[in-house]
Amino acid sequence: MHRNRNLLAGASMAALIVAATACSKARSEDAGAAQRPPAGAPVAGPGAAGAGAGAGARGAQTLTLAPTDVSIARVTSMSEGVPITGNLRPIETVSVRARLEGDLEGIFVREGSHVREGQLLARFESSEQESGLQSANADRTAAEGDLATAEWNLRQSEDLFKAGAIPEGELRVARNAVATAKAKLAAAASRVKSTSSSTRDTRVLAPTAGTVEKRLVENGEHVARGAEMFTVVRNDVLELAAAVPEKLANNVSPGQPVEFLANGRTLQGRVARVSPTVDPMSRSVTVYAQVPNANGVIKGGTFATGTVLTRSIANAIAVPTSAIKQTASGKSIVYRIEQGVLDTAAVEVGVTNDRAGVAEIVTGLAAGDSVVSGNVGSLGKGMKVQIINPNAGRGRSGAAAGGAAPRQP
Repeated sequence: MHRNRNLLAGASMAALIVAATACSKARSEDAGAAQRPPAGAPVAGPGAAGAGAGAGARGAQTLTLAPTDVSIARVTSMSEGVPITGNLRPIETVSVRARLEGDLEGIFVREGSHVREGQLLARFESSEQESGLQSANADRTAAEGDLATAEWNLRQSEDLFKAGAIPEGELRVARNAVATAKAKLAAAASRVKSTSSSTRDTRVLAPTAGTVEKRLVENGEHVARGAEMFTVVRNDVLELAAAVPEKLANNVSPGQPVEFLANGRTLQGRVARVSPTVDPMSRSVTVYAQVPNANGVIKGGTFATGTVLTRSIANAIAVPTSAIKQTASGKSIVYRIEQGVLDTAAVEVGVTNDRAGVAEIVTGLAAGDSVVSGNVGSLGKGMKVQIINPNAGRGRSGAAAGGAAPRQP
C-alpha cells in the first residue's frame, strides 16, 4: 500500500514539471512573436543601418585627406629654361709625351699630385746630350775665331789692294774666306741650339697647372720617343657638352646662366660656346657650358643635369605638377577646394620646372587657392573634403588644414 502511494506521488510531480515547462515555452514564443516585424517590413540591424547610411551619402561623398595631400597656390619666381645633361669634363686634358728616346733616372710625381706649370715631372739620363752641347759650344767658339781672323785678313787685303800691292784675285780670296767663316759660325750656332733643345728635353716639365691623372712610366724605364708618360688635367673649370634639340637651340646663346645639379650639389655656370651647325643625324646642336670648380669638389667625369635659364618670371602662381590632371580631351584641370567642397578648375599651364616639380598657372587659379596634389585615388566634383585635424590652418578657399599646414610648392 505504501508502495502505491509513492508511485502516485512521483507521477503527480512529473506532471507538474511537464506543465511548467510547457508554460515557459509558450511565454518565450509569445515574446519572440511580439519582437518580429510584420512580413515585408525592412530588417533592422547593422547591415540595414549601413545600407541606409550609404544611400544617404551617395549624393555627397566625403573625401578625407592628409595635410600633405593639399597644396596652396603661391606667388613665386620661376625661370624658363632648356634642359641639358652630360658629363662634366676637365676644361683641359694634356698628354705629356717623351721628346727623345732614353732611360729615365728620376720620376717626381704620382697620380693625384698637384703640379704647377713648368714643374719637373721626370728626368732622362742626359750625359750624351750634355756632351753634345759642350762639343757644339766649342765648335761655335772656334768658328767665331775663324771669322774674326778672316775679317782681319780682308781688311788688310783691301788696304793692300788700294795701295796696288796685291792683285784683285787675292782680295776676292780674302772676301770668300770671310763668307766661309760666317757660314761655319752659323752652322755651329745651329748645332748649339739643337743640342741645347735635346738637353732641355731630358727634363720633362708640366705643360700646365693641374693634377696628374695618369702616370704611365717607372723610374729606370727605357722610353721611346713619342711615348706617353703622364696625363695632366686642369679641373679648376669643368665643361659639359650637351646636345640640344634643334627647335630649342635658338633660345640658347653664350653667356646665359646655367644651373647644374651634380652629386646632390647645386652649381652655377654659364654657356661658353654654341656649335654653329646642326648635327644631321640627331638634328641637335652641341652646347658647351662651363662651371667654376676652384676647390676641386666636383670630379671630372661626374654626371650632371642642368638648365640653361632663358627667361625669368617674377610673379608666377605655382602649384605642384602632381596637382595638374589631364582630361580625356587633353585639357589641364586641377581639383580646387572651395568651402570644404571639391570643384574642378580649368587651368592654363605655363613654365614647368621638372626638377623642382612645380608648374606656373597662367589662368584658372589665384594665389592662396587650395588644390589637391596628393595621390588620393578617384576624385569627383562636389565631393566633401575633410582634412585630418581641421584646426591647423586654412587656405584662401576655406579648406580646413590638417595636423600640419597644407604644403606649398
